[in-house]
Amino acid sequence: MASNSIKEDTITAHSVEQDTHIVEHEQAQNVEKSNSNSSANASSQQQLLGFAKKFSLDAQFLPESKQAPLEDRAYRRKKLDELRQQKNMEEIMLRAAQYCSDATITDRADQDWFSHFVRLAEGISNKTMQNLWAKILAGEISHPGSYSLKTLQMFRTMSITEAKLLAKACSLAVSDCRKKNIRVISGGYQIPKFFNFFNRQRQQRLDLNQAGLSYADILTLADNHLVFEQEAESHALAKGEKIQFNYNGKPLSFTAKKNDAILTFYKFTPIGTELAHLVSDSIDDNYLTTMKTQLAENFIIEG
Repeated sequence: MASNSIKEDTITAHSVEQDTHIVEHEQAQNVEKSNSNSSANASSQQQLLGFAKKFSLDAQFLPESKQAPLEDRAYRRKKLDELRQQKNMEEIMLRAAQYCSDATITDRADQDWFSHFVRLAEGISNKTMQNLWAKILAGEISHPGSYSLKTLQMFRTMSITEAKLLAKACSLAVSDCRKKNIRVISGGYQIPKFFNFFNRQRQQRLDLNQAGLSYADILTLADNHLVFEQEAESHALAKGEKIQFNYNGKPLSFTAKKNDAILTFYKFTPIGTELAHLVSDSIDDNYLTTMKTQLAENFIIEG
């Protein structure tokens, strides 16, 4: 019995010592963060060592006499990971609170959805991505059903670069008034017939690349299931028929100047449509002017 008591005390002391090291390590990390700008241009070896230290994987870089036992190193890395996850989620919760209102809501968010959200978001430390996850949480709390679990899973695999690409696509996109059907207009044309077959102005294409969205970007968005890769078309409009859109909070109408005028566009997927609600309205005036000019053969664009 006495030997068991001594063993338990040893384990307890060992745990306290390990926790102390973890806190000290976290404090050291904060110092490292303050110097992150100066180390941004470090060599690949230096950056690798920096990650090794931050994630407690640097033992093999130390003399054997200074290496802690393997079991201790594994315990320390696990605790550091748990601390990072806790800190990440607390940051996201604080940011989400800023997007929530104090108005009473009738529906209650699903607890299972929140549990799934935590598992996916707890590893996010990038501040920009944390902000987007916070918007997702606030949006789901305010309006349950806004973000599906499939959308969460897809968003978890997105990089900050891909998120910025989605924001660029949103800045060029038009939608209906409820932002349910979102599309990036790519051009327009008149259905070919005998009298207009040789008219070179019958079909127009918008240069989306000039607006900052290349075809390669479209393919990247499609790979992330945010837009459909194949272009879609509107129905054939009669002369004088109007289609009303919303362009980032601004009304925008297309009126056909000829019979059988058609708009072409890249349509957002259901996942892309849900995530588009994270992006603030941002009108690109140059793109709007270009669209009015390049599609003027078949449409009058007002807005």
